[in-house]
Order: sequence, then structure tokens, then C-alpha cells
Amino acid sequence: MKLGAFSISLSVKDLLKSRTFYEQLGFAVFAGSMEQNYLIMKNDQTLIGLFHEMFEKNILTFNPGWDQEAQQVGDFDDVRKIQKSLKESGIPLAQEADPNSSGPASILLFDPDGNTILIDQHVES
Repeated sequence: MKLGAFSISLSVKDLLKSRTFYEQLGFAVFAGSMEQNYLIMKNDQTLIGLFHEMFEKNILTFNPGWDQEAQQVGDFDDVRKIQKSLKESGIPLAQEADPNSSGPASILLFDPDGNTILIDQHVES
């Protein structure tokens, strides 16, 4: 199963303090803006999303069809194919994509410890 680019999305209390902290660790703003209340920070191939007042818990995020530069890759598993495989494996989904749709879609699930996993496809398959 090809899940695509990986990042962690952090729910932060103070976006500026978090930005400054991660810049001190060598990260730089890759996408987003302070005005939109989110920043995607990048250090080499490592991505961290900083989100202020958008969600309560941290989220593990996978983007099928994208590489770590947010560029479309040629060969990837569509989110609906991933969804079908997870369901066949008996993994419950909290949010499903319409299996008859195409293009961007997402699914949401939780690991055994309650950690949120978002599989969020932004591209056409």
C-alpha cells in the first residue's frame, strides 16, 4: 500500500512561538501563512504542519499521489483503493471516501491508541 508523503499535523496554541521553535530546529516555512492559521514547515524531507485552532489533537497525515515536495508522483495508490484494502483488513474507518468518486478525497481512522490518521489525497489518480 503506497500512502504517499508523510507529515505530522500539530495542533498548536501559539503559531508564532511554534514557528520560531521549529525554525530553531532547522525548519523553514514551506507552505501556508500566519493569516490562514497554519504553516507547513520543512527540514530536508521532514514535514511538520503547525495548525492553530483547526483541530484538537495531533494528526498523522499521508498524502497519496504526492512526494515530500508536494509534487504529484506518477505511480500511487488512490485513496479509494487504500480504503478498500483497509476495510477488507477489518480496520474501521471514522470517515470514508465515496467509493464511486474520483480525484481528491480523504479517509480518517484511528490507531489502537486513539491517534488520528488522515489519508488525504489532493490529486487525480
